[in-house]
Amino acid sequence: MDATIEQVDALGALTESVVEIERTISSLQAARDGMLAVGARLALQVAQQAGHPDFGDLALRTVAAEFGAALRVSDRTVQRRMAAASFLVERFPSVWQAQGAGRITANHARVIVDAGEHLQNPADRDAYSTQLIDYAESESPNRVARLARRVAERFQPRPLEDRHRDAREQRHVWVNDLTDGMAELGLLGPATLVHGAYDRLTQMAQSVQRADAELAGVGSAGLGHGDATVNSGTERPDQASTVDQDSRDPRTIDQARCDLALDLLLTGTPAGHDTPGGLLAAITGNVSITVPVLTLIGQDTTPAELDGTTPIDPATAKTLAGAASGWDRILTHPITGAILTVDRYRPTADLKRHLQARDQRCRFPTCGMPARDSDLDHTRDAAHGGPTTHTNLGALCRRHHTLKHHTPWHVQHLHGGIYTWTSPTGRTYTDHPPPQHTVTFTDDTDSGPHPPPW
Repeated sequence: MDATIEQVDALGALTESVVEIERTISSLQAARDGMLAVGARLALQVAQQAGHPDFGDLALRTVAAEFGAALRVSDRTVQRRMAAASFLVERFPSVWQAQGAGRITANHARVIVDAGEHLQNPADRDAYSTQLIDYAESESPNRVARLARRVAERFQPRPLEDRHRDAREQRHVWVNDLTDGMAELGLLGPATLVHGAYDRLTQMAQSVQRADAELAGVGSAGLGHGDATVNSGTERPDQASTVDQDSRDPRTIDQARCDLALDLLLTGTPAGHDTPGGLLAAITGNVSITVPVLTLIGQDTTPAELDGTTPIDPATAKTLAGAASGWDRILTHPITGAILTVDRYRPTADLKRHLQARDQRCRFPTCGMPARDSDLDHTRDAAHGGPTTHTNLGALCRRHHTLKHHTPWHVQHLHGGIYTWTSPTGRTYTDHPPPQHTVTFTDDTDSGPHPPPW
């Protein structure tokens, strides 16, 4: 808004240059991976010709040492890179080629390979790669990673329930000692329980901050423009200026979460933080599970999903569904899989649930902030006559909500929940609602339900 035409043109030229440089970097990284893979293949050929009993280990070390000395990099690091490059080039050649052509970045390639590393059948890997490459050309790596886990599940030879049962045997807790008197506590466990614990800590930390803000006299003014705020634990700068900073809890949300976690582990209750009425102890963790109805009634094996990101075995999903006090029912189109409506057997705030189910995350391109941690924004301001409907509302995280209202970025809300963003330089970016976790049908002669293309 404050830039001259020349400055906007300069920004446009810079953007084009950055995009071209990124494509060149991705292509060069793919070329380097190709050379590393050739080096690994050469080492294995030498070992095979000579009948080395170590299956090529020393030959690989020799080549890695040659590369490492020339590059001034540890040969151990180079050997790890060689192994990763060989895996990409040999098992996911179409992904490597797409990176070499500049269609996707190295980060896109990594998340696609990581999610599909268990796929043993070459035809499955090719079909999986084709779907993800097309999607990755218009989405950020963090969004591709979510979809990649979902798509990879369809090619799994073993049911998720069996794999989850085996994976649970690996649950454990560990400690890493750090510098400056600090240490790191890690935990590996079932995703639903871990996410539930994290959600409970977040709710507790937000409750502590809200209570402290109320005592300090902070108001509850919103963003303006008639926008609804969802799960916002942050504070507006203009609010902070009215509060005596000495009376405020100086901790960030992350610091409060950490203190509460240690408080709970050491005492069994949030004794050092709780109110006299024990309000924090009454808080329970929440997770959002989406499960196709056919899976729920045992007629299909499509996995459930945790917060639209992590596949969940059907047994766990059924257990949670059976204990839930209420369900959000998401009705989707039987052909396209597009969301039609969301309701509940005990309906409250139907529109909010509809939007959270449709959007799943912030609707600014590349952003992966969950919808439940974002604001509900009127595309056309309510103060200017914008209706409070699903055709004019969508999830925007606080960062991109502010960007929309206070910078030259503009957004249009099209049919089907599609967003089109226009940058200050005139470039346009289209953001589609995430594919719904559902099944679709073709015709009466089809063999039955099947997952949508994504």
